[in-house]
Amino acid sequence: MTEKLGGGRRAMMLLMAVTGVLLTTYLGFWQLGRADEKLNLQAAKNQQASQKLLDGRTLGGADDSVELRAALIHRSMALTGQWLGQHTVYLENRQMNGKPGFFVLTPMRLDGTNVVILVQRGWAQRAFTDRKALPSVQTPEGTVLVQGHLAPWPSRLYDFGEGEPGPIRQNLDFQAFQQETGLQVLEVTLLQSGQASEGLLREWPVVASGVEKHHGYAFQWFGLSALIALLYVWFQIVQARRRPQSI
Repeated sequence: MTEKLGGGRRAMMLLMAVTGVLLTTYLGFWQLGRADEKLNLQAAKNQQASQKLLDGRTLGGADDSVELRAALIHRSMALTGQWLGQHTVYLENRQMNGKPGFFVLTPMRLDGTNVVILVQRGWAQRAFTDRKALPSVQTPEGTVLVQGHLAPWPSRLYDFGEGEPGPIRQNLDFQAFQQETGLQVLEVTLLQSGQASEGLLREWPVVASGVEKHHGYAFQWFGLSALIALLYVWFQIVQARRRPQSI
């Protein structure tokens, strides 16, 4: 009876060890796969950015295919148009170089068209003594040339509720902004590049691919897998052989 119980216990320990090794090994390879995906994504971004400079004609109109513009994300562009400064939006709680402030967004009407694209012009520091005060940003009149690369609509931050309408906002909803302004705004934006000017910094944070993090997680999972196997061998095989056998 005792031998049967001992055999059942050893089988259960073996099953648990094998399951643990298989699961942790799978998670390790999954993390390596995620790292490869991000490397490929970063390579695609770099390839897009290295291609020739495009102008506003490649964006089409507001009624044209969204997929057409989605394929141009991260492409370098030089756009000519006029600022619509009255619709400038200041996205709060955005950081640059570790300092909180605003991302300043101004719509631009492309030259010779009714098409409007939202330009992420840069970052401005916030006056913490008066949270409703707007930073001093110069918006030139007339036709301007702006360079940058095509980017998705600004990402959303966690919001505790609907913000009050006004220039300072936590997030900017695409459809709500269209209805509010009556503009044919494209669903993509231009992330403006260049040196600091007009009261704005443009030291945009480079989005980390996170490859090192995934490699670190993979190492942890593989290490845990090896530890489970080692513990099983030590306690269930080596130590078992060292125990005195009952006669």
